Amino acid sequence: MIKIVSYKICPFVQRVTALLEAKNIPYEIEFISLSNKPRWFLDIAPNGQVPVLITESGTALFESDAIVEYIDEVTNPLEADVSAEQRAIDRAWSYQAAKHYLVQCSAMRSISEETLQERAENLGKAFAKAERYLTRFAGGSDKTESGSYFKGASLSNVDIAWLPLLHRAAIIEQYTRYDFLANYPNVKNWQKALLGTGLAEKSVSEDFEQVFTEFYLSEKTYLGNDKKYSCTTVGQSSVESCSTESCC
Repeated sequence: MIKIVSYKICPFVQRVTALLEAKNIPYEIEFISLSNKPRWFLDIAPNGQVPVLITESGTALFESDAIVEYIDEVTNPLEADVSAEQRAIDRAWSYQAAKHYLVQCSAMRSISEETLQERAENLGKAFAKAERYLTRFAGGSDKTESGSYFKGASLSNVDIAWLPLLHRAAIIEQYTRYDFLANYPNVKNWQKALLGTGLAEKSVSEDFEQVFTEFYLSEKTYLGNDKKYSCTTVGQSSVESCSTESCC
């Protein structure tokens, strides 16, 4: 069985585990601390970063892009009969997501409103590109069906690449009411479709949400410390949500 070396809230790891989950490929997972990386990990990871995939033969693969390509090469693709041109386009759209993972992490860790707005605007460039694509896909409207994935009815590698961004945006909105996707209705519908697959929960640890919110919504962050955003959950008013143990 293959093994994934992971850090619990790393979006690059989730991209890999989500692909494995989507393909129903069994795997083991071992979590490490990035602040105290074990020697054995540094010995097999030239870049010192997660994820690392250890194949059944014991070979260690690093860099999420390379790992995803390896998984696709040794297993059946999510989509059949995809042309070489379309695969290249899909890789390009996947890259648009992956290169914004750390942009989103930085935005969520903002310590002031000004910093948050600046970083959210930078992150929004990725969502704006996706919104334009999805709007064209919907025939020029902002009414992409909520059950649609990026390329339509079929789940693709593009969806898997964007899942970490959309999953984290949903958690932030749930806990704070701050919505990174507020100006992108088609991306919101796409988010709903992806989260409806259950892949988000399957591709992370059981305590992911707790670890995630403790880090990104701590008193050290603007979103975690500002009364405008703290202590609110979707579907409830501030008063209602703040009266529940799960919030406060």
